[in-house]
Formats: sequence, C-alpha cells, structure tokens
Amino acid sequence: MSNLVHESQHPLVKHKLTKLRDKNTTPKKFRELIREISILLAYEATRDMALEPTEVETPLTKTTGAILKEQIGLVPVLRAGLGMVEGVWEMMPGSEVWHIGLFRDESTLNPVQYYNKLPTAPTVQVCLVLDPMLATGGSAAATIDILKKWGAPRIKYLGIIAAPEGIEALHTAHPDVPIHIATIDDHLNETGYIVPGLGDAGDRQFGTA
Repeated sequence: MSNLVHESQHPLVKHKLTKLRDKNTTPKKFRELIREISILLAYEATRDMALEPTEVETPLTKTTGAILKEQIGLVPVLRAGLGMVEGVWEMMPGSEVWHIGLFRDESTLNPVQYYNKLPTAPTVQVCLVLDPMLATGGSAAATIDILKKWGAPRIKYLGIIAAPEGIEALHTAHPDVPIHIATIDDHLNETGYIVPGLGDAGDRQFGTA
C-alpha cells in the first residue's frame, strides 16, 4: 500500500464504525456517528499542517503558542459528504466550505457533475475532500480533477469506508493526493457497492433508505 494511503487504527474509530455499519442504526444515530468519525479522521489528516508562532497572554504571563498557518477549504461531495462537514468544521471553525455535486450514473458507474459553487480563484492553501464512501473512486477522482483545474495548492481526501478498487483508482488518477480512510473493506459487488460496507451513506443519513 502507498505511504499516502492512511487507514485509521484508532480504537475509537473502529468502535464507532462498527455501530455505523449496523443495519438497525437509526438515521439520527447514523449522522452522529458520521460526525464523530469525521472529527477523528480530521485529527489524523491534519498532523502535517503548517504552524506559525504567536504570542498569547495567560492570566499569569505572556507565552509563545502556535496557530494554523494555512487556510483550509472543506469540499463535501453532495450529498453524502454533507454529514462529514459538521465534525471537521468543529475542529477547524475558520475553514471555508464549498460544494461540488456529483451523482453516479447507475448504468456506467461514472460520475456526472450537476453542481459547482467554487469561487473564481482559490482562497485556501489546503482542500479536504469529504466523501464517506470510496467505492469505484470515480466521484472522488472527478472532484479532485475539478479542484486541480481550479488551482487548489494541496488536496487531501477524507473518507470513512473504501474498497480496494476505489483506493487503486484514486491513487492511479491522483498519486500525489493523500487518502485518509477509517477502514478499507473487502471488495465492490456487481452493482458498485462496497462489501461489507454500510449500504448507501446518503440514504442512511437522510432517512431515504
């Protein structure tokens, strides 16, 4: 596996992921778990963020601390990626959020863009693509294509469950983009769903399953 593919080994991630997979988990609980796992993924994915020193005054004295140097943009892939925004945004409340809408053509499994609200030019140094399921890799690769053409300086992918086929496709299309994932599952089935997976992440979040 490439050293740019990071599969979480954190016990809390594994615990929450097990509850997320459960077919009896309600949409409300499902959304809560997506948010919580996203917080943990964001923690791991931002280990290499640049810092700059700053002075802070405590109740006792002045001291030197550090703040994030780079501005971050969150790019949820609609609609399933929306559930990941709140958790990551909670960790980095100064982040900008933009939306890119893609749907998967069920006959070809290829992504089709229907919405794009990126500003005219990049205003951030790092883009975090938020997309819970890395299945065929088509939507993630297409989103990153859009961001690169737009001029995004650095891009990272954050997802919850990946198929090996999706990892390979995304890494082949964008070998420079780090992939941060909660877990890598066994395979894709004949209809493009991750197995064992958790079903359709969008439907389960929004109660439309």
